[in-house]
Amino acid sequence: MSALRLSPGDLTAEAGRPDFGAAAWRAPRGAHRREGPDSSLRELGAAGDGHGPKSGEAAGTNQSVREPMGELELVVEDRGGRSVTTHQFHRGALRVLRPHYLDASGQVCYVLVNPGGAYLGADLYVIDVEVADGAKLLLATQSATKIYRTPGSFAEQRMRLRLGEGARVELAPDQVIAYREASYRQNTHVTVRPSSSLIMAEIITPGWSPDGASFRYEELRLRTEIRVESGGAGAGAGGLLALDNVLIRPPLGDVTGLAFMEGFSHLGSLIVVDPRVDQALADELHEITAGFGAHTGISLTAAVLGTAGLVLRSLSNSTEELQRVAGAATALLRKRWYGQDPLDLRKY
Repeated sequence: MSALRLSPGDLTAEAGRPDFGAAAWRAPRGAHRREGPDSSLRELGAAGDGHGPKSGEAAGTNQSVREPMGELELVVEDRGGRSVTTHQFHRGALRVLRPHYLDASGQVCYVLVNPGGAYLGADLYVIDVEVADGAKLLLATQSATKIYRTPGSFAEQRMRLRLGEGARVELAPDQVIAYREASYRQNTHVTVRPSSSLIMAEIITPGWSPDGASFRYEELRLRTEIRVESGGAGAGAGGLLALDNVLIRPPLGDVTGLAFMEGFSHLGSLIVVDPRVDQALADELHEITAGFGAHTGISLTAAVLGTAGLVLRSLSNSTEELQRVAGAATALLRKRWYGQDPLDLRKY
């Protein structure tokens, strides 16, 4: 079945679904369930003027009371077809391993490491990455992001990512695992140019609990804002391309049923922004991912300054199955757009 381009009215109807995009080929349900998983991909014009919280800010959060537990800054530039880091800074419980190159494309690969091993209550991690014109970056993590009990206050990660003209970024983190009584907020602010290319993946899984049940965490709130900036004067003002929100609060109700997780426990997302994103690509990705055991759907944004985005959302009971879905989609894009083989980090 083909993926559909959603109108602003559809966005309202789907604001309660964690698998936003799957409803492109199913009747909308759960529009009134505000307490459940809140997930939306909003097109420019459907999200007002786009003047929401600043990068990394969550509504209602006092940003001044937290000192970062870990900070990381990277600036990547192109030097004769090879991407190199021209600025690197880390402090606290965040750092990257030495850069390496997986192939002859010139794309530099960094692996993000948290020596502390997990996020705890009131922890704040701040990541700032700039990829200059023509540069190529692959950013992965050494292991899963584990969110343990967060009594008193939530753990938080704020990430700011800026792409120049012709820049390419792949974000390929391991899964986020939320354990019993965990609360976590992730705010990602992305700025692209019309010729930038972005592929970013995310998998959310419930962690082990003593009674063996899933969804023992308190809250997961993941917000991704993507904006397009013009390449120069007179090229157009640009603006908001997509605002993607995922909000899961298990204590407020059964999140396993219809209009929520549909009986599944794991959620996967793949966001792609590129001037080559169109309806034909969404249809092709839908056909490819339909052969897996996950429940998957795809939605498109409207174009802004000639570039567009899509989000692929998958539900499953298996991290490995969601990895296979995202891997199949990214393998197609890496081969067709960049002439690269499927990603294989071989971390285990």
